[in-house]
Amino acid sequence: MERPAHWGDEPVHVDLEDGVLTITIDRPDNRNALSTEVRAGLWVAFRRVVEDDDVLVAVLTATGERVFCAGGDLKEMSATTLRVPPADFFPVLGDNIHTDKPVIAAVNGVALAGGFALAQMCDLCIAADHATFGVTEAKWSRGMPWAAPLPWLVPPRVALELFLTAEPIDAARAQELGLVNRVVPAAEVVPTAQELARRIAGNAPLTVRAAKRMVYEVAGMGLPEARRHADAIFEPVYLSDDAQEGPRAFAEKRPPRWSGR
Repeated sequence: MERPAHWGDEPVHVDLEDGVLTITIDRPDNRNALSTEVRAGLWVAFRRVVEDDDVLVAVLTATGERVFCAGGDLKEMSATTLRVPPADFFPVLGDNIHTDKPVIAAVNGVALAGGFALAQMCDLCIAADHATFGVTEAKWSRGMPWAAPLPWLVPPRVALELFLTAEPIDAARAQELGLVNRVVPAAEVVPTAQELARRIAGNAPLTVRAAKRMVYEVAGMGLPEARRHADAIFEPVYLSDDAQEGPRAFAEKRPPRWSGR
């Protein structure tokens, strides 16, 4: 995406509009790599997603036309003693930071290693038609524990090929594998993600968040257990004020006014 003229020098920018928080990594000259300052900025941004009640959906993207995020800042790493990354190295949804609000990746270019991790951790993914995705750690003798969820998203042999060859795949292949929801021209990536986010933000928030919980929490369960667990997740939704507001708004032929309660 193009960089707005009013932005300052922050490595990560946030913009809230209509319940959608757009988080933008802004270090294109450094391939939007996960430097210390970028990681700190992402922590601030994702804590806001968790804590700010005005945020209903988030979009994660980056500036520039070529690179979403090239992963760790290898120059920065080479200047220090390389060790096992700490658990809070950068925010990973579902691991060291948790939210039931939907998060959409708007991948505007290359997504490698940690950049792939950022796209993978999001609930939905819109990709530019020139975007590529790769797990490149085997080229640099780095670890890839962040990629552990990938065999749950694609067949194990596909995951192994990505891990062992360290060769990226293009956006079309990523969509075939189910890693990407939509592939669009580069100029449409962020607008498409934001429009999708606004549509989600207009729905009943309790149902949206419960649906996200259900998808992730029942993934490792057998069918009977999954059904019972889904019942428990949605019981508070059925008993909520919003559950009354939805049918009432339909009967009165007006848009619903969700309270989130």
